[in-house]
Amino acid sequence: MSFCCGASMVGTKGTLKHYRTQVHNVPLLFCPVCHRVEVHYKVENEYEILAEYAHDDGASEIDFQDFIMEDEESIFGNCVNDESEEPLDIIQNQIDMSLDLLAVAKHIKDEKWESELKRRLAVMSQRRTKLLLKNSRGTTR
Repeated sequence: MSFCCGASMVGTKGTLKHYRTQVHNVPLLFCPVCHRVEVHYKVENEYEILAEYAHDDGASEIDFQDFIMEDEESIFGNCVNDESEEPLDIIQNQIDMSLDLLAVAKHIKDEKWESELKRRLAVMSQRRTKLLLKNSRGTTR
């Protein structure tokens, strides 16, 4: 499980640009709070090697999936959430985990961690409200 700003990162696949080469279907980790994206640590070395070779060969596009040896289950098996889940469920799961961690931070009297968790909860609460509004508009039409 990977964390960013204390939130667990969501597993997904996406396209990254390495100089002029677009690498498609790269396993990524995405932070639902600050939107940071990073190559999944299980394939980071393979990505760097493949992207560099593709760039040196002058390829404009490659599909990472054609070269990867691990399946999605082994790559994303340790992620708390993945992109295929409902966004509202992902945010609610993140809120629940943050509330649990907030209780721990209060118990051990870690004020810095507590304030970081409160900031994260505020961001995720706003996102949850937006998703709820979006969903309610979609069902009333």
